[in-house]
Amino acid sequence: MFKYETIIYWSEEDGAYLAEVPELPGCVAHGDSYEAALGQAQEAIQLWIDTAAEFGDPIPEPKGRKLMYA
Repeated sequence: MFKYETIIYWSEEDGAYLAEVPELPGCVAHGDSYEAALGQAQEAIQLWIDTAAEFGDPIPEPKGRKLMYA
């Protein structure tokens, strides 16, 4: 299990739960349920990391803390 913060919310526009991983730009997944979105997010994180490693891009370390909201 990855330790990247994942934000999951319902999107009326998409008719699905969206899971965003703010520490990994562009890493977003969706699912019909909260649990499905979280599972898809774990797969998206792995793909994000694999792709970054393949291209020699830096892979951020998980911050392990909550984001600050303004």
